Amino acid sequence: MAQIKEIVIDALNPSTLARFWADALDDYNVRPYDAAEIARLASLGLTPESDPSVALDGDGPTLFFQKSQQAKVGRNRVHLDLVCEPRRDEVARLVRLGATVRDVHPTYTVMLDPEGNEFCVQDS
Repeated sequence: MAQIKEIVIDALNPSTLARFWADALDDYNVRPYDAAEIARLASLGLTPESDPSVALDGDGPTLFFQKSQQAKVGRNRVHLDLVCEPRRDEVARLVRLGATVRDVHPTYTVMLDPEGNEFCVQDS
């Protein structure tokens, strides 16, 4: 049987979007850059801030944010569902981080991350 190892999300600015999601999710953090990785990036004319592939490590699958030249168009075919209590407070916190509310339903709220990717915040 297969298991999910990583979830990859296209982004115009991978480091910025990765930081949003690191702040949004419990127990997820941007993967630290060691000296060898910083040197590798520098040899390519890049920095951690301009890295075209930024990883978040946490309790679940690794989330990778990879550089895309195209802005999101249309509706996501896959999105993340977050669960929390109380939902209203979590939605407000995510708005402060840079998300927006798309619409509210009785048991969940559809939101957009800073690059317009849909995700849901559900009651637990």
